[in-house]
Amino acid sequence: MQRIVLTYGLVAGAICSAMMLLTIPFMEVIGFDRGAVIGYSTIVIAFLAIYLGIRSYRDKVAGGGIGFGRAFTVGLGITLVASVCYVATWQLVYYRLAPDFLDKYAAYTVDKDRRAGATEAQVAATRKEMDEFREMYRNPLLNIGLTLLEPLPVGLVFSLVSAGLLSRRRPTMGKVSGEHG
Repeated sequence: MQRIVLTYGLVAGAICSAMMLLTIPFMEVIGFDRGAVIGYSTIVIAFLAIYLGIRSYRDKVAGGGIGFGRAFTVGLGITLVASVCYVATWQLVYYRLAPDFLDKYAAYTVDKDRRAGATEAQVAATRKEMDEFREMYRNPLLNIGLTLLEPLPVGLVFSLVSAGLLSRRRPTMGKVSGEHG
């Protein structure tokens, strides 16, 4: 199980990490809203590896049958490996490659409020909220925890759905498909 979890988890993590590294330098051109759509779309595409990993485990290791619990465990393992890759990549981006990312995002958020017709009091409240978020985000443990909340729920959903779709009893020897006995 470990080999499949690592293989498919690293594939999913590499897809998420590669897209993050490709888009972050161009975020001001892409736009923060489109960047979020690209990011979550990439996570969804990458987490198709959960389905493929569970299917591979069922077919190659478990002899064609797998229970829901084991299938979910495989999916959860793939999710965790991919999520760790995602978080590690974000830490590299945030602390080394784009340490001004939150400053740019905060400026974008305040400007977005202004363009939407917010009052000066509302803009000041948004600015204060972004300042508090930036301060909170400087704590590495909170940074890691908040970053983990981006891919983890998606992976949990994929794991549950994939386990439900792929779990089945091991085929019995000597029975023809559809034959009742």
